Amino acid sequence: MLQVKHPPISSVEEHRLDASHRPPADETSIRYDGWRIVAVCFVVATFGWAFGFYGQSIYLAELHRQHGWAASLISAATTFFYLFGALLVVFVAEAVRKFGPRNCLLAGTGAMAFAVVLMGQVNAPWQLYLADIALAFGWAGTSLAMISTTLGLWFDQKRGMAISLALNGASFGGIVGVPLLVIAIGQLGFPRAMTVAAGVMLALVIPVVLIFVGRPPRQSGAPAVAGDASSSTHIRARALRDVAFLSVSIAFALVLFAQVGFIVHLIAFLDPVIGRPSAAMAMAALTAMAVVGRVLFSTVIDRLNQRLASALSFVSQALALLVVINFHNETLLIVACAVFGFSVGNLITLPSLIVQREFDARSFGVLISLLTAITQVTYAFGPGVIGALRDLSGAYTLPFYGCIALELIAAVLILIRGKSAAPGV
Repeated sequence: MLQVKHPPISSVEEHRLDASHRPPADETSIRYDGWRIVAVCFVVATFGWAFGFYGQSIYLAELHRQHGWAASLISAATTFFYLFGALLVVFVAEAVRKFGPRNCLLAGTGAMAFAVVLMGQVNAPWQLYLADIALAFGWAGTSLAMISTTLGLWFDQKRGMAISLALNGASFGGIVGVPLLVIAIGQLGFPRAMTVAAGVMLALVIPVVLIFVGRPPRQSGAPAVAGDASSSTHIRARALRDVAFLSVSIAFALVLFAQVGFIVHLIAFLDPVIGRPSAAMAMAALTAMAVVGRVLFSTVIDRLNQRLASALSFVSQALALLVVINFHNETLLIVACAVFGFSVGNLITLPSLIVQREFDARSFGVLISLLTAITQVTYAFGPGVIGALRDLSGAYTLPFYGCIALELIAAVLILIRGKSAAPGV
């Protein structure tokens, strides 16, 4: 496996590094403070993905039902949300270094809650874009880049495990958040249900962050030494010339384009086929299997070829999509969604684990923010393109077959390592 390292640093820089670190802690101990941060990030991820990721499927279905807007119009706003969010995600590592993880998590939580309230009040397309701007700030402060960078401040040897455990909150948000939100909308109506959901988020997340997130023991997730050749800008520039980094970024960008597009349109696709309750059950099965897949995977991933494991995950999703397109049996569709979901959680975690293994740990936060931004810019177009193709063709068959093609292309790309073009990354 490729190991890309920083150039040697001077004794002065070593002294500065030593001064910024506390004495080594036992990350394997259950008493280690970092595991509390994992629990906090689990809670943050639960709401971040419930409202920022899985919630997009609900917003599309509800706004279409309430206002009769075309799927392409609503999906275009979702694309805007992901694109704008990608611009913010690039600078997550710098924000955490400047303002601290606690303040960034609080800001992300507040922005997400505000966006959820706005989403429930949308009555015109321009208002949807306004809500998505707020949602993008919330997503940047509660999703993968923020969680990975935050945990990088507490973990080194156990960073992969910490990230995997925390990101189970993403799947939990789909398992619990989506069905509860659907039920709440049915009982309270869309506007009131969204306001209540935002209140619940603030009541649960804010106290947890305030109580448990304190001063981190190290300053990882940022360049090791401010102002040296390995600044954030130089790390990004070198990474964008590195075949190993680009193959990971492009492969996961294509897969997440297909995955996000499929999930956003899942309820809208299944609703006329098996009904809204069963569609919500299929989404819950998908996200439940994401947890199962990630937990099972985490026990063996350190001993596996992570790129090969990624390729196999891509192929399994392609096969599940093939079943979804060609069969309309309720049970079979739910099973296919569960098979698709088995890899969903791992596709969120695997990029972090590959970067952790192949690149210098001191560049981890910057590289994860960059990789997240690249993939998000790409998959931002997933919902919009799928919505447009659906409107043009009159069905989801064509866009879903396109998703299968992207999954298979990505399975080939992820196996390409090449030679490092960025020895300083």
